[in-house]
Amino acid sequence: MRAPDAKSDSTDEVHIRRYRLQRVRQRLIASDVAGIILFDPINIRYATGSRNMQVWTMHNPCRYAFIATEGPVILFELGGAKHLARGLETVDEVRSAWAWDYMIVGERNEEMAGNWADEMATVIQDHGGGNRRVAIDRGDLLPVQALQRRMIELIDGKPVMERARAIKSPQELTAIKTSFQDCADAIAVLRRAARPGMAESEALGILIKESIVRGGEYPETRLLTSGPRTNPWFQETADRKLEAGDLLSFDTDMIGRGGVYTDISRSWVIGERRPTAEQQRLYNLARAQLEHNIGLLRSGMGFREMSEKSWAVPEAYLANRYADIAHGVGLGVEYPLIWYKEDAAYGMYDGVFEENMVVCVESYIGAVGGHEGVKLEQPVLITANGPQLICECPFEDY
Repeated sequence: MRAPDAKSDSTDEVHIRRYRLQRVRQRLIASDVAGIILFDPINIRYATGSRNMQVWTMHNPCRYAFIATEGPVILFELGGAKHLARGLETVDEVRSAWAWDYMIVGERNEEMAGNWADEMATVIQDHGGGNRRVAIDRGDLLPVQALQRRMIELIDGKPVMERARAIKSPQELTAIKTSFQDCADAIAVLRRAARPGMAESEALGILIKESIVRGGEYPETRLLTSGPRTNPWFQETADRKLEAGDLLSFDTDMIGRGGVYTDISRSWVIGERRPTAEQQRLYNLARAQLEHNIGLLRSGMGFREMSEKSWAVPEAYLANRYADIAHGVGLGVEYPLIWYKEDAAYGMYDGVFEENMVVCVESYIGAVGGHEGVKLEQPVLITANGPQLICECPFEDY
């Protein structure tokens, strides 16, 4: 499979914003709600195209949006930042946001939550067509309780947003392919620069820097490790020095150009060294898992079916398996997530893959108590003719 070309100058951002808002409203109609209240900055960005200090606002609830099913999109913005949405055709009105967080308003938190609920109840009454059912993607306790006291019925808005975000338009796919190729190009720079004596943190810094200079925004994780720190997985980057013959393994997890979550994993041996027999075995097992599971993907395949048919992890590596077999990707890790059958009790669900879903297929191979581990991950597009690579990012010839 070869990745198709993606040209950044062909990205139609206006079309992408309109398409995404339309997707949200289609799901709102299906859910029979007056609208949706969004707090998650990634969901706000998806529905409106607006962003403001995206990481900071993930843990400081200082901006939100109301998307009417049939009516306006109202963005409630942090004070002094209302100009950031200027020119966005998807936003009909920008208002000042209420804050109720204790750090900001102290003992007036319940009062401010009540003010928020009063305004939201009025917005729902004005634009809900008599429907008082509203979706909400997340919410702090005080404002949720206050809105419920005003006889607004709240339902979980996550299904609305996850299902809306799952299917990409052709223009959205162009933006995704461009951003992923940026990530692959950043990996290529790291591949040339990584050397014995370099700290893991320095190597990660190269990867992040090369993403940002290509229009990227920020990393969501710090998953780049070397040698014995590659096993078990999910250890965070430290100051350990890379040594010749070490395995370097990483998961990019970077927000790239256009807000796309660029999620690629690669592993290779540091220095001008051939892999040891053990490193080669680990790598080839990880490649086998990745290629088998990518080969399963097709439109109409069930999620449980993929789990059942997925590559059987050898017993020696099963306990250290990765968290999932595959997951959707767009502005973040998205629906669907494919569970290992061994983990079914923790939340496995069914559904079907559809055309124009983008899926990242995962592999981690490392034995319990083993010296090293290999992490690989590949993004693919689901088409009518099967899986298609999103970008060109070579593997090692081990």
